Amino acid sequence: MVERRPASIVLSHLILVLGVLIVAFPIYVTLVASTHTSAEIVQQVPMPLTPGNHMLETYRVALGGGETSYGHKVPPVWPMMKISLISALVITIGKIAISLLSAFAFVYFRFPGRSLCFWLIFITLMLPVEVRILPTYQVISDLGMLNTYAGLTVPLIASATATFLFRQFFLTVPDELVEAARIDGAGPMRFFKDVLVPLSMTSIAALFVIQFIYGWNQYLWPLLVTTSEDMYPVVMGIKRMFAGGDAANEWNVIMATAILAMLPPAFVVLLMQKWFVKGLVDSEK
Repeated sequence: MVERRPASIVLSHLILVLGVLIVAFPIYVTLVASTHTSAEIVQQVPMPLTPGNHMLETYRVALGGGETSYGHKVPPVWPMMKISLISALVITIGKIAISLLSAFAFVYFRFPGRSLCFWLIFITLMLPVEVRILPTYQVISDLGMLNTYAGLTVPLIASATATFLFRQFFLTVPDELVEAARIDGAGPMRFFKDVLVPLSMTSIAALFVIQFIYGWNQYLWPLLVTTSEDMYPVVMGIKRMFAGGDAANEWNVIMATAILAMLPPAFVVLLMQKWFVKGLVDSEK
């Protein structure tokens, strides 16, 4: 039995509180900056750390676009968020679906070169993105998929990591379930749909959260395959808002856009937190 001393409890809580403050302080500064005008942010040193009176106006300009106090034209954020949301969902659902099917094939089917195919997929984890990105861009360009949702999502759908994780999980499924399904007359796809997928729900939920955040935060690949502002995701939109020096940037609108860009991933994490943690640590089958 571990003895719990008051001093150790207080110290552990202080460390936790300090960690939360370190993580939350930049978010708080971003939120506060979005409630002030750009002039107040630039002219006051240090920047105000208390909320201002321009929150509604700033978020209205950020969401709907329009002319700022410096006379700059700011594009609306909501179309960029729609592009990011569609791309993140397609990447996430596509990765999970393909990884489930490929792991199912590797575990439950016997075909020539099965191990070789799996290790060829697994080896791709060792290749950095920079090695693959130029050939992938050439293929997308030749197929005419620039400035399209397909160009933003299809090259990012395949996932060796998810395939490996589902394969390792399927290997732990008791053989008795397979035999019971065969006795009941279930074919391979029915066994996959009615047995394996329900058993994998916690792992699917954990991967959904991870892959959604991965797809939402994509910057390098959209930077290459999009040349039209109509196809910019929100992460690229934030970068495009930087006009030059500090005095020329609409910092309040930029900060408001950053807050808006954080909301969907945060909502997904909060909504699926229980399943996410269970999928990472649960060992019950």
